[in-house]
Amino acid sequence: MIAPSSKSKHTKDVIRIAVTLGEPAGIGPDIVLDLAQFDWNAELVVIGDPAVLLERAQQLKITLSIRTYEPSSPPLASRRGELCVQAVALNITCIPGATDAGNARSVLQTLDLACDGCLSGEFAAMVTAPVQKSTINDAGILFSGHTEYLAERCGGKHPVMMLVDNDAGLRVALVTTHLPLRAVADAITADALSTVCRIVAKDIQTYFGIGTPRLAVLGLNPHAGEGGHLGREEQTIMQPVIDRLRAAGLNLTDPLPADTAFTPKHLERYDVVIAMYHDQGLPVVKHGGFGNIVNITLGLPIIRTSVDHGTALDLAGSGLASAESLIVAVRTAIAMSQQKQQIA
Repeated sequence: MIAPSSKSKHTKDVIRIAVTLGEPAGIGPDIVLDLAQFDWNAELVVIGDPAVLLERAQQLKITLSIRTYEPSSPPLASRRGELCVQAVALNITCIPGATDAGNARSVLQTLDLACDGCLSGEFAAMVTAPVQKSTINDAGILFSGHTEYLAERCGGKHPVMMLVDNDAGLRVALVTTHLPLRAVADAITADALSTVCRIVAKDIQTYFGIGTPRLAVLGLNPHAGEGGHLGREEQTIMQPVIDRLRAAGLNLTDPLPADTAFTPKHLERYDVVIAMYHDQGLPVVKHGGFGNIVNITLGLPIIRTSVDHGTALDLAGSGLASAESLIVAVRTAIAMSQQKQQIA
């Protein structure tokens, strides 16, 4: 059912959060539907095809009302049983579990609308359901991930991927993201490390209210290079950067061995762990909290959070997909937006 209006009350303090539907053949529609099981202290604007949502709701036996998004109207706090939707029609009929490259441009259009809306101030933040990278590439579009795509959309800003397990109080940021392992060492430059450390320190202050964040910097090599016997990047690249940033007022460790930095006695000393590459840091944070973790992109002029999992095509339409990570991502986006407003 599509309703033109809602009984929710307009409130001047309500913020708008864009939520992209992700890969329509995956669990994106399933978990977005679960957002309608709660009341929210923000207006959640789902960007995607309303027909997909209605069809998936029928398949999952979920009662759903869809309200058409009206950008010129004051925000309405989202209420249980209803989704506010900005329509982006698919080119090809969606079948749960069966991706189609013909829908790739529609998927990217949802990201463009959300990102541009954040840049213009229409939305306070954007939250993304998972996309299928291979399907977008199959459409002839170069796409390595949300993080890189949004950075380019925002004018070539330097994005920093950070995963957060709120229950464990663990934050892990990455210097490099989606690179083959053999390319990682060459990508760990003084400029890259300095930029990531500065972005993390600044954005943790802005969005999490921590005055002087304590940053644990992991070494690139085993045992942080073992004094140069297992690699010299720690000595020749990383330590000089750390020394300069300390002199500028940042609170950083010397390069730490990654195999001991994640022990509880070490973690309690730090606010963020900065890992050098994807599989150095993310397996640790996901091991303890997979499904409850939020992926945050720092270093952009917008707030963007996301789930910590993929499209799970085999679960699409089954009713077995967990929406917990998306729920946490939405709550985090709201909290980050409110924190930013407090210091603005």
